[in-house]
Parts: sequence; C-alpha cells; structure tokens
Amino acid sequence: MFFSGDPSSNRKRVDLGGRSSKERDRKKLLEQAKLERNKRSWMRQQNSAALVIQKCFRGRKVVKAERGNARQRFYTTYGKHCQRVDSQCFGPDSDFLRELHYFLSPHNVSDFSTLVETCRLLSQFAKDSGGVLKLFGGSDYLSKHALVDFRVKMLAYACIQTVHHNRYQFKDELLPTSLDSGSPINILLKAAAMLIDPKLPWSCKIVSYLLQKNIYCIFRELVITGKESYKSEGRVGEVSLMETILALVIAHTGQGHCVCSDVDLKWSFTSQILTIPFLWQLFPYLKEIYVTRGLCQHYLHDMATHKSYEKVLPADMSVDSPGYACLLGNLLEAVGVALARPACPYDMAIDFANVATLLLELLPPIQTSNSESVTSDDMVIEDAPEVVPLSKELEKQISNAIDPRFLLQLTNVLFGNPSLVADSIDKISDKEAAAIAAACSFLHVTFIILPLERIMTVLAYRTELVSVLWNFMKRCHKNQNWSCLLAVSPYLPADAFGWLLPLAVFCPVYKHMLMIVDNEEFYEQEKPLSLNDIRLLIVMLKQDLWQILWLNPVTAMKFNTNTLSLKKHRVEFLQYRVIVAASELLSQLQDWNNRRQFVHPSNFHADGVNDHFISQAMIENTRAYDILKQAPFLVPFTSRVKLFTSQLAAIKERPGSHSLFNRTTFKIRRDRILEDAFSQLSTLSVEDLRGVIRVTFVNEFGVEEAGIDGGGIFKDFMENITRAAFDMQYGLFKETIDHLLYPNPGSGMIHEQHLQFFHFLGVILGKAMFEGILVDIPFATFFLSKLKQKHNYLNDLPSLDPELYRHLIFLKRYEGDLAELELYFVIFNNEFGEQTAEELIPNGKNVRVGNDNVITFIHLVANHRLNTQIRLQSSHFLRGFQQLIQKDWIDMFNEHELQLLISGSVDGFDVDDLRSNTNYAGGYHREHYVIEMFWEILKNFSLENQHKFLKFVTGCSRGPLLGFKYLEPLFCIQRAAGSASEEALERLPTSATCMNLLKLPPYRSKEQMEQKLLYAINAEAGFDLS
Repeated sequence: MFFSGDPSSNRKRVDLGGRSSKERDRKKLLEQAKLERNKRSWMRQQNSAALVIQKCFRGRKVVKAERGNARQRFYTTYGKHCQRVDSQCFGPDSDFLRELHYFLSPHNVSDFSTLVETCRLLSQFAKDSGGVLKLFGGSDYLSKHALVDFRVKMLAYACIQTVHHNRYQFKDELLPTSLDSGSPINILLKAAAMLIDPKLPWSCKIVSYLLQKNIYCIFRELVITGKESYKSEGRVGEVSLMETILALVIAHTGQGHCVCSDVDLKWSFTSQILTIPFLWQLFPYLKEIYVTRGLCQHYLHDMATHKSYEKVLPADMSVDSPGYACLLGNLLEAVGVALARPACPYDMAIDFANVATLLLELLPPIQTSNSESVTSDDMVIEDAPEVVPLSKELEKQISNAIDPRFLLQLTNVLFGNPSLVADSIDKISDKEAAAIAAACSFLHVTFIILPLERIMTVLAYRTELVSVLWNFMKRCHKNQNWSCLLAVSPYLPADAFGWLLPLAVFCPVYKHMLMIVDNEEFYEQEKPLSLNDIRLLIVMLKQDLWQILWLNPVTAMKFNTNTLSLKKHRVEFLQYRVIVAASELLSQLQDWNNRRQFVHPSNFHADGVNDHFISQAMIENTRAYDILKQAPFLVPFTSRVKLFTSQLAAIKERPGSHSLFNRTTFKIRRDRILEDAFSQLSTLSVEDLRGVIRVTFVNEFGVEEAGIDGGGIFKDFMENITRAAFDMQYGLFKETIDHLLYPNPGSGMIHEQHLQFFHFLGVILGKAMFEGILVDIPFATFFLSKLKQKHNYLNDLPSLDPELYRHLIFLKRYEGDLAELELYFVIFNNEFGEQTAEELIPNGKNVRVGNDNVITFIHLVANHRLNTQIRLQSSHFLRGFQQLIQKDWIDMFNEHELQLLISGSVDGFDVDDLRSNTNYAGGYHREHYVIEMFWEILKNFSLENQHKFLKFVTGCSRGPLLGFKYLEPLFCIQRAAGSASEEALERLPTSATCMNLLKLPPYRSKEQMEQKLLYAINAEAGFDLS
C-alpha cells in the first residue's frame, strides 16, 4: 500500500474505553451466536406448531368424515326422517340417541330436520307410553340412571343449542305463545321443557349441566333476537315456551333441596336476562315466578356481595339503554311487587336498597329532574366524560317504578321490623344500623337522580322516616357511636363521618316537612319533633357543618350531570350535599325561631368563630369567606354587618367613580318629592347612583331652603321620600294586620307606571342601604323573602291573611268528606271592590277539592297569595334594588336581619353609647355642667323624642346598626354662643346634619334647655332652622 500523505493513515487505532480489539471481536461473536441460536429455536417452534396444526386438522377431517359415515348409517337404520323410530329407540337399551348425538350438528340442515322429527316423536311417544321417565328409563331407571341422565341432558342441550344457531332464520317464531304450533322452533323448545320438568328425577342434573353451558347467555341472545320482531298485542295470560323454560331453570336457584351449583354472577340470570330491556313486558309469568318463589331475594343477595357491576354485566344493547339501567328498571318493577306482599323479608329489602344504590349511582339524572338535582349544583367535575342520557322509555320505567307507593312500602319493610329494637334504649343493633344505612344510601342517590317533588311529600308525611332517623341520630350523637353505621354500610369507607348519610336524607325531608307544617303543629303540638329535640338538632347541625366547612373542609371540586364522577368522588359529593341540605334546614329553623323564639339566636352561631376567622372572611376565595356564603348563620350578626359595610366601602373607594355628582345638584320640591325624584333620578346609571347625590329642597313657597348638602340634607331626602313612597295612601303598598308593608297586588289599577315606580323604589331602598342610612319602613317578612329571591310557604300566610290561614288549617284537619264542601281549585281576588276568579291549576274550576288533594289545594292558595299576586311588583322592585345591592351581599342575612339592616332596631337607641362616642368643641368638654344637663335631659326623653332628636342632629331617626362608634363623623356638641348673654341664651339649638353636629347654647337651667330642645326637634322646619 502506497503512502497516502496522511500521517495518521497507518497509525494503530486505540480504544479509549480501555478494551482491546480481541475483546470487541469476542463480544460481537457472542451476540451473533445468540441470534442464530434464537433463530433456530424459533424455527423448531414453528415446525412443532405446524405439526400440531396438521395433526389437529387431520383429526378433525377424520372425525368429520366419520360423523358423515355415522350419519349415513343412522339414516340407513332409522330412516332420513326417522321413519323407523319407535318408542323403544328412546330407551336405555337402544343406540338411537347415542348415534344421533355423535353426528348431530346444529349448522347442518339435515341434522336440524332429524332433531326436530326426533323431538316430535318424543312428545308423541311420551304421551302414549305414560311419560318421559318411562320412555327414557324403561322399567328399571335406577340401575341405568347414569346413562339415561347423560342422554337426556345431551338431548335437552342439543334442542336449545340448535334453536340458538338457527335463531335468525326463525326469529319470528322464538317468542310466540301458541303451544300447539307445529313450527320447528316450537317443537324443539317444547321437548326441552319436557326434559327439565322438575317432577323428573334427573331435573337438577339437567339444569346443572345447562348452567355449566351458560344457558342464560344463550337465552339472552334468543330473547334479544326474537324481541326485534315480537309484538305483544293480544297476549293476555299466555305463556311462551321460552318463558316456560326460563321459569323451570330459575326455579332451581336458591332452593335447599336442589343440588345445582351456583353460577358466577357474570353468567347468571341477573346479568344475562334481567339486563334485557323491559323484560317483564315480554315475560309476565316469569316475573311472577321470580317474585313469589324467593328467587328475587336469592339473586339480590348474590348481587349485594359485589361492590361493582361494570365487569359482570354484558355489553349494552344501545348507548341509551345500558345494561345497568335495564337491570335497575326490571329489578324495581319486580321488587315493587315483592314489597307489596305480606311478610316481605327484611333482608331482601336491605339487599335491594344496597344493590339499587350502586345501580342508581351509574345513571345520569332523569331529564325531568327539578332544580334540586345535580344539574343545578355549582359543583362540576370538569374532566368527567359526557354521559349519554337514557332513552325516554327507560327513564319512564325507572321513574314510574320509584313512586310514592314504592317508597312507602320500602320504608315500612326497613323500619317496621320489631327485631330492630335493641334491648337497651340507647343501644343500636346491627340490624337497625344496616336498615338506616341501606335506606339512606338509596334515598340519597334517588334524590340526585329523580325529581324531588314526586317523592318528598310521601317521605315527609306518609312514612316515619323523619322520626326514625332522628331517634337514630340522637342516640348516635349522645353515645358518639357513629362508627356503628360505617361498620355495616357498603356505601361509605370506614374513615368517613358516620353522620353524613343520615343527614343527607334527614335534612331535605325534614326541610320539606317544615314547608307544610303549620304554626300550631310546630309550636304547640311540637310535631314532628319536640322543641327540645329541635334545640339539640340545631347544636348537632352547626357542629357538623363547622366540622366539614372549617375543620375538615370538602375538597374543592365541581360535579356535573355525569354520575360516574359522583361515584368516583362519593364522599366529597356526599359532604357537599350535606352542606347544602343542612344549611338550608338551619336557615329554615332560624326563620321559625324569628317568628316565635324558642332558642336564643346565638345558638345558631358556631363556637369556633373568632377574630382570625372574621379577618379571613373579609378576603374573597378564602375558606372563611366561603363559609360566610354557604352558612352565614354560623357567624354572629354583628360580624356579618361589619363585613357588609366593608364590602360597600370597597365599592365606594373604587377609582374613577362618582364624577358626575361633584358638579350636579337635584332640586326637589318637598310637596312633590316622589314625582320629582322619580323623574330626575330614574335616568341615572348604576355608577352614578353609587356616587354622591346632592339635593336642594324647595319649600312650598317655591324658595330653595338654606343649607349646603354635605350629606345631611340627602339623609333627610331619603327619609322623606321613603315615607311618601311607602305610604299606603299612594297605593303602591298595602299593610298587613301587623302594620307591615307589602306590594299592593292591585297597584296597576291606580298607577299606569306602577312597575316603573316599584323599580325606582327598589333603587331608593338600595341607595339607602348603600349609604348606610336607616329608614323607618317595616316590611312584611314574605316580601323581604323576595329580596332574597326565596319562595314563601304556608307558614308565612298568617302575617298576610290570618283569617284565610285559619280556614286553610281547618281544611287540613277536617275529618269528614271534603268533597261535600263543594270547593274547587279556584281562588277569588277582590281588589277595589272588583272580584275576579283565577284557576289554581289548569281547568281548576272543574276539579273538586277532596281528602286526597287538599294539601295541594292549601299550598296552591298560599302560593297564590304570597308569591303569584305580587310577583310582578316584587320582581321590578328587586331589579331596582340589585342595581346597588348585590344578591350575595344580602344572602348573608335572613329576613329578620335584613329588616334590621334597613330600619335598625325598633327599640330606643342607647344614650350611654352615644355619650361615650361624642366629641366636644367650642369650650365644651365631657364634664362641663351644660353637657351634664344635656345628657340627663336626653336620657329622660320619650322614645319618640329621642328619635326626633337623632333625626335633628344626624338627618336620620335611627342610629348606626352597630352603635354610635360607627357614626361618620362622630357626633359632636359645639358651643353655639361665645357668651352667656340673655340674647344668646334665647337662641334655639341648631344642627349641621352633614357633620352630625349639635350647636348648643350654654343654657343655665335644665328646664330652659329641655324647652328649647323640644321646640327645635319638633319644629320640622326643614333646614331653614339651622
């Protein structure tokens, strides 16, 4: 080799890894040898597999040929159409059945005909020879029973298998009920039914063999195929052969004398047959067998041992008819029949409730669900896959099955068992805990899936659910024994709170009950719970709420209508539902307490609320802030008022606001205050309304009153306009018997623009609250509910129309036949002497009130008076109110507290509180003799004069809600005259309401000071006086 010119061309290569070239070559050689060895091994495996395949193929070919030969020999011996077959051929000494089974193939047309003819002869010979047992067993069955049993089971299975293989060809003949039909399918099924007759000695062995061959799976495919072309019209009381065979097979399940082995749930009657849509419409006789012979209890118990069914159910027939939904629908219909029977087993009800809970959990909510369903919840799991809704027919089957009667029967079976009562009053038996757990888990999921209005009333009024659950919860709370529920509940994990399940059911049902209970029942008769029990319930609910809201908060997540996600987050969703239901119930109990106090208001407050909690509650998106929104009653009223005022202050301090009113003043005539304010303020935007509004009053002589509006004149404007607008003489509002205001239902007959006026008055009230101005307007509680967008119920009616309320309660307790009273679903309105009739329901004038619908009538009447009549006025008022006051701001307060926010306390203000929060100027000080006289005089004023004095110096007759510490600026007393001359002492006290300032001359005597003060505060001379 010639030199290339490259000095590195002949240089020896060096492996920097430290390996020699020999080592590298050795490794390469080993890898190559390994590859070749694997290749040879693979070739050997291929050759070996080829030999097995060839052997198998040759064997099958030989068997096929031999079967063909056997078939020809059979035809030669017995004839192609069994012409030479007699009754002896079915006996144990004949080879007829052995030869037939050897070559029989369901796919072979000739074999199909041969089997059909054999079964036809079987029926004929059995009838002629005295029965199937004598035909197959001869005179000595016992000595040859093994051979006979084998032949019979093979023949029975062959009949069913042949029908299955030819199901598409004969799909119109699979489900007919005519037993006299000569169709091939009918002949085969009839023969199978004869062979598994329970009276025959081999019956159990035959059925056991069929179960090993997954007979239910075969029948499922047969039923589904036949169902496509099956019409059930004209079939009454008839039983199909398919139904007969299924009834004979399932009768062997769960029987003590039967030797049939249990079948895996995946291949059982439950999974394969009960998942066929609307099974009982096809097989009503099978339903009767399933219910009456204890089979329902056995299959339910078998299912109850599984905690999930997704892996044991067959493939869905369609996306809108999933197997679990079909199974649930069929189970509900069957169990509904079982529950109606006397002495329905308690254990069956427990198993059913647990099974139905798991199946219900898989359902999407029924489309007709009300606003209480999951679809209205704020909680939505965003990563959950979308669920296809059920078919309308399947939804109807499920919702119709869980009707009031069904729930009544189920709860009666679960809670009506005397064995549930423990030996000790406080002791809880396992059976009782199991019944509570099963019922609560079932009802909890039912509340999510089904429309609540259909089931709540029956649970509240026709069952003992509330009292049973309360007695259970009371004992668990007393003994701190909630773990007894977790020990027997398959629904909750062992580390969950035991009280979650009972509360998730008790709270919504008791809340519904309180909507219908009248005042006498609640306060006097103490039904359904005594007041002492309610006091304990309040303690329990607030402790449990505090536990899951503050101490162990629910994981922040959102749920949607996909209930598969609810199953995945079962405990979290249960906690969320308890938060909602318990909060609503406590809020409702607080309303009852406000009507007539039976517990101190502070009993609703959580013990753990402290300064740290309050500081956190002022910050959005904190846990304390969320608690304030979800359960505001846990926080003391004064703390919530502070938070409310801080929210208003934050809005006022927004930059770039309130520019308009720095240069604009409204002129308002005192004698036309409402009209002028309506025309000038109605056009303002929300941002302008939140700004500073300056007012100049014009007196009755057309002269502008003296004084510059620094806030005090506006306060006077607010008090005067509210007094004018809410006066009954104006016709927009009416007064209850307790002198409480509510919108006049006939306001439209007085004012054409009445709805615009209501909108404007909502703005005015919102502005007063926005500015912290208290106005003396006592609203009716049922109208304040509208500001919170709540619905009013029967127990709110006494404040509006106590006479109507008494009449309705009379109807509720009437023991005779209400139809005799000739009442109809019509109500008469009487406004300004004009009477109009209004139907409460469609065609109500023709629907008579009876004992079965009187509760509905009562609540429709109450709804009409409390909600419907004032709906338009209230909605416009609310729309104006919410321009300035957001809904979530006042959601922190109940109606009683909202009235305090609007008007303050009706009691006199605390003079000592005002004195301790007063500044002094012009030479006055705390211990000055004039000041001492002043406070003594003010303290001795009547309540009316105290309010007049407050209006004189601040522009408002009521003080700040939280005390004079929060008056801005603080009240100040200034010396009015520089000297104590006689001329100076004759002057009247004056005020500057914009600065909450009293200009008080240094009077020498108490009598003189009192006289001058009373004259000044009663002059009502506007701002000219100052």
